[in-house]
Amino acid sequence: MPTYEYECQKCKKIFEASQSMKDKPLTACINKKCKGKVKRLISSGGGFILKGSGFYATDNRSASYKEKAKKDSPSSPCHSCKEGCKH
Repeated sequence: MPTYEYECQKCKKIFEASQSMKDKPLTACINKKCKGKVKRLISSGGGFILKGSGFYATDNRSASYKEKAKKDSPSSPCHSCKEGCKH
């Protein structure tokens, strides 16, 4: 959902509001005591942000593929033995 910046014409407070692109712009200040009219500001926006470990072609693999890959990968040593684990 996009975030829009607004400025109150009365108290000059600048605030952000997350709204759907279909929503009508806000008209009243968020400060209930002010009751001023607000104007939507033109801003650069927040940019494009990807969170998490990343997006790869393997993210949507089937369950059978993941199971086979798990069996084929070498197991890591246990935590108590570290290197040279013989369990």
